[in-house]
This record gives sequence, C-alpha cells and structure tokens, in this order.
Amino acid sequence: MKISPPLSPTLVPTKSNDRISDELLESLSTAAVDEEASARPVHRSIDLLRGAGMLSDDGTKDAEAAARALMRVGSVNLSVGRLWEGHVNALLLINLYGTSEVKTALQEQISNGAFLGVWGADGTVPVTSGAAEGRLMGAKNFASGLGTVSHAIITVNSGPEVRLALVNVSDMKRADPTVWNMRGMKATASGTYDFTGVKGDDVTWIGNPGDYLQEPHFVGGVWRIAALQVGAAVGLLDRAAAQLRAMGRMQAEPQKTRLMSVLMRAWAGMSFVERAALATLRTDLTSEQIVATSISARLMTEEVALDAIRAVEQSIGLQHFGSNSGTGQMAGDLSVYLRQAARDAFLQRAADAALTQDGAIWGVFE
Repeated sequence: MKISPPLSPTLVPTKSNDRISDELLESLSTAAVDEEASARPVHRSIDLLRGAGMLSDDGTKDAEAAARALMRVGSVNLSVGRLWEGHVNALLLINLYGTSEVKTALQEQISNGAFLGVWGADGTVPVTSGAAEGRLMGAKNFASGLGTVSHAIITVNSGPEVRLALVNVSDMKRADPTVWNMRGMKATASGTYDFTGVKGDDVTWIGNPGDYLQEPHFVGGVWRIAALQVGAAVGLLDRAAAQLRAMGRMQAEPQKTRLMSVLMRAWAGMSFVERAALATLRTDLTSEQIVATSISARLMTEEVALDAIRAVEQSIGLQHFGSNSGTGQMAGDLSVYLRQAARDAFLQRAADAALTQDGAIWGVFE
C-alpha cells in the first residue's frame, strides 16, 4: 500500500535570498512517496535540484541561504536532503583541499550530470591504500546514494594519516544495497561499496594526509545535518496539522498546545542553525568556538525532532503507525537520520568550549 501524499504543502517561510521555489518543494514532496516505495528513482529528484542550479554551490557563498535551503528540502523530502547535503559536503572538501585542475574538471563533470557523495564509514575491512600494485582494498558501509552518486569522496587509511580520495563509484557490481535494513531513509539507496582492487590511477587524491580532520570544516560542518533535522521536524509537524484539520481534530486545545509547544522550539532551532552556519564565516572566532556552535545546533535540533515525533504520535494516534501513513513515513525517516555517531562526545566537546573558562559561555557573541 502506498503512503498517502501530503495534505498541504510544507512551509518553511521564504526569504529574499532563498534559492528554492515552492514549486520545486511541492515536486520533491510528491516524489517522496514513490521514492520511499521504490516506485520512482531518487535521481529524478536530484535532477530537479540540478535544474534549479543547486549542485554547484558548496554553501560558503551565502551560508544563511544554504542553511535555509537545506531546511526547506529536509521539510519535504529528507532522503533527497541527505543526498544533497553529501554533495555539498563533497564539493566543499574539494574546494578546500583540491587542486585547481581538479576543481575545474569537477565543475565540468557536475555540469554533465555528475553527483557527489562523502562516504566515511568503513566496512568490516577498512579502505586502505598501498596494497598490491598500488590498489585500494576494503569497503565502505552506509554509503548513501548507490546508483545516484557518480563520484564519492572516501576516507582512506585512518587516524592522523587519513586521506581523502575522489573515486568514480558508478560500477554497481561493487555495490550492495540489500544490506540496508533500516526502518527509514530507504529512498537514499544506502549500502556497502567494495573498493578492493580499484587501481591507483583511478584515484584522485584530495589534499594531504590529515586535511579531512581540520577544523572548523570537519565537525564544524554538522550545522548542515542540524538544518535537515529541524527542517524535517517542521515538515512533520506541518503534515500532522494538515491531517488533523482534515479529520476535524485540530480545534482541540490539547492538540494545539502539544504541537505548538514543539513548533516554537523548532523555530528557535532554525535560527540557531542559521547562526551556526554564519559562524563558519567569522574570522573573529576560534575554530573551537565555531565547532561548539555547530555541535550545539546539531544536538538541539535532534532534541526538537525527537519531541516532534513524540507529539505527532500522540496527536494522530494509531493512524500514524499505518503502512500508508504520511506522518509515519516522515517520522521513520527522521528517526533513522537523527542517529548520528558520537552524540555524547559532541556534547562534552561543546561544554569544554563554553563552560571551562570565564566569558566563554557567550559563545559566538564574543
């Protein structure tokens, strides 16, 4: 049974510098239903982003606009947002650490249909270099966009010697999407990709060993994840409110109180994400201040999203858990996406930056 389409368009208020139209959002929202059911390939939605000119920007020209665009896409189609965020991240890494020749060639490839990803999670056998005849060996796990991502930036080796490599990943014989057995984000077509035997001549090295871990571009970039999280939370609340109105249940005071209490925090989270995005461009802040701000936004929007899921479950009731439930599908995707690694370590790192010296508690206001 198909998941029901949205009852109303999701609204993340527009600003003059927004690069994404309501018409595009509506198309992405409608597509999410069939993409989740594997009835429509997700690359068609990526083509919509390409047609809107959204695949050539690494998010640094206008950080606030980038944050809002991620929030708006996440509000209607979290899987597409996840893939697009990976493309933006890959483009940023190449612009930071790639040679001018690589940058020029990549922009031409993107114009001709290339789509990027960042695959960092190692499989049972980590990806390493220096094997026989200069070939790679090992695999990546949780590789999103199999069949849609044409070129992936992967981490090779580990620790301070970790390197970034750009590799063509269009060989689907190396991919295994069947191992993705999560309860959500199915449209991302995630799985494993085996790099064993990839020749050194087919690898484009990006930067030097250790560049990937440099701040504020490593952990300091989690504001993009926060943007998708809070956007998806707002989208879920909007879908729930539309369904409740259609059912004649939105006038109940407890319903309005329950949803509005979370929505207010979501609005605050949206502002926090914009602040974290803008902090990455500030030269008067230390890298650790930028990282702490980005981490804090990521953790706050996670909490808001969890509250949104709970509030919608309570408001919609049993219908939320039906196989054709639009809110159920959105909540399922969001629940999976929220489970990023190292949450507790992130919190401690932010606390160390904000609470261990006089005056630091003001964060980016310093």
